[in-house]
Amino acid sequence: MTMADTTQKGEEFRADRRRNRPLPPEIVRELTQLDPWRSSLAILKTLAATAVVVGVAGTFWTWWAVLPAILVIGGLQHALFVLAHDSAHYRLFENRKLNDLIGRALAIPAGISLYSYRVIHRLHHNHLYTKLDPDMPLQGGYPRGRAYLLRKLAKDVAGLTAFKTYAYFFGNPAINDEVGQVKRPLDDTSPELRQAARQDRWLVVGFHLGAPLIAFSAGVGWQYLVLWAVPLLTVVQAILRLRAVCEHGAVTDAESPLTAARTNLVPGWLAWWFFPHHVYYHIEHHLYPSIPHYRLPQAHTELQQRGWLAEAEVRQLPDTLRLVSAEPQA
Repeated sequence: MTMADTTQKGEEFRADRRRNRPLPPEIVRELTQLDPWRSSLAILKTLAATAVVVGVAGTFWTWWAVLPAILVIGGLQHALFVLAHDSAHYRLFENRKLNDLIGRALAIPAGISLYSYRVIHRLHHNHLYTKLDPDMPLQGGYPRGRAYLLRKLAKDVAGLTAFKTYAYFFGNPAINDEVGQVKRPLDDTSPELRQAARQDRWLVVGFHLGAPLIAFSAGVGWQYLVLWAVPLLTVVQAILRLRAVCEHGAVTDAESPLTAARTNLVPGWLAWWFFPHHVYYHIEHHLYPSIPHYRLPQAHTELQQRGWLAEAEVRQLPDTLRLVSAEPQA
């Protein structure tokens, strides 16, 4: 069963229909089973780590504590986003209301409207590497050379691209459809999700207007700005770009589901910061978006044992970075 079987039209995530050798149905059923305890543990571990790092940096409040904390907190904010991504796929909890409640609680502090993101990300999955894929401006056209990629990342770290990023998460990227007409993501969803997305965006705005006011009134305003707002506007922007490029940049064949996305193999310490919650298993995620993050390693093993990944885009991260930063061929 896929999520298309359990959601109404305009809200479904489709498994990539271009695959011709799917895993056995009984394996898919096993992999798509949700475990609320594992979801809860992942959330608690991320929140606890965030609280510890913020607490330590806020207590010492010196440059040698704050600067590393900004980098680490940016990674943890990104981890919250990845968990919200699971919620957008309906993969945190079986109960839809609980899934969305927790997902919104994780997404809003990170500046993301969960419902708007669900609309956008659904289009990315269902129309990967086509004109209807809203992520094409971010992931397409690589390789463009090391200097180009470094300039983009420098702009991200300087906070110059944050407004554009959060406009994307609010559902604003325009898309040219097959006949050249300009469409917005919210035009291609169910009326219920469209209305929920429009309301959800105001909650995000309200939170990020009210949070600094509350923080300053409590005497921790500068701590909030430096330890929360600064990583969101800088570190997270660079991580999101580089991860998207590593996952979909410079692909060898956009027509194959095994090469239109990329699985990046990384050491555990780097996965914790840059690819949290198994998000580096990206081929597996696009093949089966109904699999929750904690079962993606098993999905990778199942595909590997059947020889599916022999010619797929599965690379060590240094190899991927060399590929996406190569000079474009004339």
